[in-house]
Amino acid sequence: MIDRHLYHVPRLGRNPSRFRLAGIPVITVMLGSTVTALPLIAQSPVMPPFGLLVLLSWRLLRPELWRAWIGLPLGLFDDMLSGQPIGSAMFLWTVMLMGVDAIEHRMIWRSYRQDWLIAGFAIIFCMAGGLFFTRITGGGDVRFLLVAPQMLWTILLFPFVVRQCARIDRWRVMA
Repeated sequence: MIDRHLYHVPRLGRNPSRFRLAGIPVITVMLGSTVTALPLIAQSPVMPPFGLLVLLSWRLLRPELWRAWIGLPLGLFDDMLSGQPIGSAMFLWTVMLMGVDAIEHRMIWRSYRQDWLIAGFAIIFCMAGGLFFTRITGGGDVRFLLVAPQMLWTILLFPFVVRQCARIDRWRVMA
């Protein structure tokens, strides 16, 4: 007869793998950026930038996770998939992350509402900046009012995305 307690592996004292700790947030941002590549036909922009939402969620949920330079490679990946001019998300995401860092260093404590407000300003900055880069590179004459509902929808979707990232984070740090 085999003794079953010999095969029990205790979970206490174990650490998750380094890939799980560092790779899962990057993979979720990249998966968020691939959502924009789904074949959705619409008269106006309606799909929120999920890569940006997931990046903001991770940054506000776990500030110690990334430095501001992470916006460069993740922004390049998003630019290649979304069709934006190359360098626009790289620049905007990096500047946005530096702005969030600056705000965070000035605040003693943050609440959920403050995170949502920070994310709202960051979303408006990145989407308006993307619209600006599209215009100056000759990508079309898209009006700000046409993109405004997409901005509002993205800001309203932020709490849901943060909650999903928190669930993934619990699994990520679990041994």
